[in-house]
Amino acid sequence: MIFDRAEGYLGVMVDDLVTRGVTEPYRMFTSRAEYRLTLRADNADQRLTDRGIALGCIGPTRERSHRAKMAVLSAARTAAKDLTLTPTEAARYGLALRRDGQRRSAFELLSYPDIGIATLARIWPQFGELEPRIAEQLEIDAKYDVYLSRQAADVDAYRRDDGALLPDDIDYATLPGLSNEVRHKLDTHRPRTIGHAGRIDGVTPAALTLLAAYVRRLGRQRKHGAA
Repeated sequence: MIFDRAEGYLGVMVDDLVTRGVTEPYRMFTSRAEYRLTLRADNADQRLTDRGIALGCIGPTRERSHRAKMAVLSAARTAAKDLTLTPTEAARYGLALRRDGQRRSAFELLSYPDIGIATLARIWPQFGELEPRIAEQLEIDAKYDVYLSRQAADVDAYRRDDGALLPDDIDYATLPGLSNEVRHKLDTHRPRTIGHAGRIDGVTPAALTLLAAYVRRLGRQRKHGAA
């Protein structure tokens, strides 16, 4: 099972060590992760517990607890996105929203820095009945949502690149347009994918463009050959 850079710091660490090597002691800093907004401590169970269950290293008691938490959190998130109010209605509860006539969901309201679960509970009492851990997670998810939506596009692009496999037998010496330095680095590291190649120090965007073009051309040749 492979954990990638968007799933956990384990994936960041292993990828760094394999791709860049070790010339000095390696320290796992959050700044090493491009997707650190996704790799938060508060959502580790959401990201990784299902992987642990699939690997068989999560016991039945913890699995039941996790399933129950995810079900309650999902229901709370759905309710927060379904319940809405207008700026005029919000004003009755002391909320000063932009008077644009647009309805805003409870989830959107939670993204405001000065609005929390206690505020929502004054409008929709069911939010006051949530377990503290569920209420806290819902609020955190809402606060990060706009940033995570942008980061999700970056993660999708990363995974597309990481899914573009490079042939094991590729001869970098025969690829035109690559500098001798890039050829040496690629031949030394033998990257598995375009994304892997892009994380090797010194491999330029221009070199990645050439590699991507080579993979597409090779795919077309093999397709026509099979036909």
